[in-house]
Amino acid sequence: MKPNIVYILADDMGYGDLSCLNESSKIRTSHLDKMAQAGMVFEDAHATSAVCTPSRYSILTGRYNWRSRLKSGVLGGYSTHLIEPGRMTVPSFLKTYGYHTAMIGKWHLGWDWATIDGNPASADGENVDFTGPVANGPDACGFDYYFGHCGSLDMPPYVYVEDGKATAQPDRVTEDTGKFTWWRKGPTASDFQHEDVLPNFTQRSVRYIEERAASDEPFFLYFPLPAPHTPILPTSEFRGKSGTNAYGDFCLQVDDVVGCIVDALNRSGVIDNTILIFTSDNGCSPQADLDELAGLGHHPSYVFRGHKADIYEGGHRVPLIVQWPEEIHAGLISAETVCLSDLLATCADILSTDLPDDAGEDSVSNLPVWRGKFLDNSLREATIHHSIDGSFSIRRDKWKLEMCAGSGGWSHPRPGEESEGLPPVQLYNLDADIGEKLNIYDKHPDVVKELKALLTQYVVNGRSTSGEKQGNTGPVEWEQLWWMLTQTPKPHAAESEENK
Repeated sequence: MKPNIVYILADDMGYGDLSCLNESSKIRTSHLDKMAQAGMVFEDAHATSAVCTPSRYSILTGRYNWRSRLKSGVLGGYSTHLIEPGRMTVPSFLKTYGYHTAMIGKWHLGWDWATIDGNPASADGENVDFTGPVANGPDACGFDYYFGHCGSLDMPPYVYVEDGKATAQPDRVTEDTGKFTWWRKGPTASDFQHEDVLPNFTQRSVRYIEERAASDEPFFLYFPLPAPHTPILPTSEFRGKSGTNAYGDFCLQVDDVVGCIVDALNRSGVIDNTILIFTSDNGCSPQADLDELAGLGHHPSYVFRGHKADIYEGGHRVPLIVQWPEEIHAGLISAETVCLSDLLATCADILSTDLPDDAGEDSVSNLPVWRGKFLDNSLREATIHHSIDGSFSIRRDKWKLEMCAGSGGWSHPRPGEESEGLPPVQLYNLDADIGEKLNIYDKHPDVVKELKALLTQYVVNGRSTSGEKQGNTGPVEWEQLWWMLTQTPKPHAAESEENK
């Protein structure tokens, strides 16, 4: 019997925000802790990017995000579709095996708004016709049903779209400039209330599970949450309950959402044959007020350096819990390095089939680890990470090579603000230095050379897995990457204060 699959994707939730991954966490995530006890926890799981649009692209396509036309940054609420027409996705693959597929939540992969002038939507959305059809959305990517919002909850337009049609028209413009409740000014539909979005998505997801559980068809529910991303809007039930700040309270609400989904699976009698996955699209955002949280003894990035947007571990190492009672023994912990791009290949393995060469180019099946097998070699030869400014890093075993002088993101040293004399690359031994404090690139030139060559190979071949060579999509804007790959770092007299 084919398993159902429910994939819950938190938005900007840090590794250290889960008490099952961080014993000193001030936020006690009881439902996620129970899920961890019932399934498998991954301690070394990674999004492909440190920001949300690109990591979502990789989850659904099994392809590194930088192979798409988006080479840095994220999409806006009016951006056109990112996933290439005809590209296999997790839902399109599962549909061919009889699955009903649904997306409920934050899309943030672009779709094509109808416009009054026939041109693509402008950056400010002034030419958008909200009465017209929405094209190239989740339905074009393999979802039978979808209900969601175009981008992050702080990005206009604030309009729900269901199966290619806005559910209501904008009747006002909203703006909020509070410390945690900030969002960008923009048109807002009559049925859209920011604080009600997460409860609305949750109720609809519960209803979907209950309805599909009554069918003989297996189902795939992709449930990307808008939380705990800004605007940070915990409902009254959770305000003040975490013992931290509003961000911590919102994390508790995310934890409660997981509890609601587990309850729905149990009530519907499908929990045993359902693969339930919880993860996050990247690390915690500094909008959570990291200094305030640290003062309270809570660290969303746990022991890792950096946060959302950064090439450092805090940017892309994410919580990952997988529960599947029929196949995964309870209470397992895995130190295997895995990537969120691995979902497509894992689904193919579950269904005992192979992917074509032009699909899942960077996806590796995690099923052997789920089944508790001890492997002679790592699942992945290496894993590539990406920061918000398009900087690369490559991880193989204990070694991590970062192709930039600083964070590549929002923490110090920021792009363009690196201290004079910093080398152009960083090399860390994560076994000895999980906090990425000591750059030892000049002590291991052979490792730097090998990892740069492997990264180059992955780029040139259009894939990091075995198979025929593939192309990379979009404008060929690789000048910065190629420059970094061809540089020979020069030893310098002393390490910067940042790397000591």
